[in-house]
Amino acid sequence: MKGKLSPRQQGILAFIRRFMDEHQFPPTVRDIQAGCDISSTSVVDYNLQVLQREGNLRRLPEVSRGIELLDGGARRGFVNVPVLASIAAGVPIPVPSQEALDDPNLENIELPTSLTQGKENVFALRVKGTSMIDAFIADGDLVLLEPVVHPDNGDMVAAWLLDDEEVTLKRFYLEGDTVRLQPANSAMEPISVPAEKVAVRGRVVGVVRTM
Repeated sequence: MKGKLSPRQQGILAFIRRFMDEHQFPPTVRDIQAGCDISSTSVVDYNLQVLQREGNLRRLPEVSRGIELLDGGARRGFVNVPVLASIAAGVPIPVPSQEALDDPNLENIELPTSLTQGKENVFALRVKGTSMIDAFIADGDLVLLEPVVHPDNGDMVAAWLLDDEEVTLKRFYLEGDTVRLQPANSAMEPISVPAEKVAVRGRVVGVVRTM
């Protein structure tokens, strides 16, 4: 089990992440010294040793930029995506509780940024049902969504039906004062509800198929 990091160690870790996001390569010890306003490189080195011991990073000996993040940051070109819940592609299901979303044991998956189209704050929902099968989204697949509340017509969305407190995966069409939630399955009927009774939670940006 990892120990608690000091404020200085947390600051160093945050600086390394920011530096790598900006430059796409790790900082040197002197970069960290300057960026974190630390008195000497030996102090930086000591705190890096602690971070390595606690499993937050790995240092490559004799390499000036030999820092690899292991905790709280995905590999370069990858992003960590939380899997929040299951979502019915057939009939609506209840929205997961806030308590469930705050669970520290929430499942996360590491995915290439190409799958998320470079979007930020992407989350995943596991599909149940077959109403989006004609869009090549099958039971058990993961849909990747960006948080959106005002989608465009034709977007595939996770829509919350306020009266039922249930969420469903459909294509969104605003038609006057009515929203049509259209399945991608010719055997199923669309859901039509007053626009004020629908709240969009996210727009699909990618799919991870299980088959």
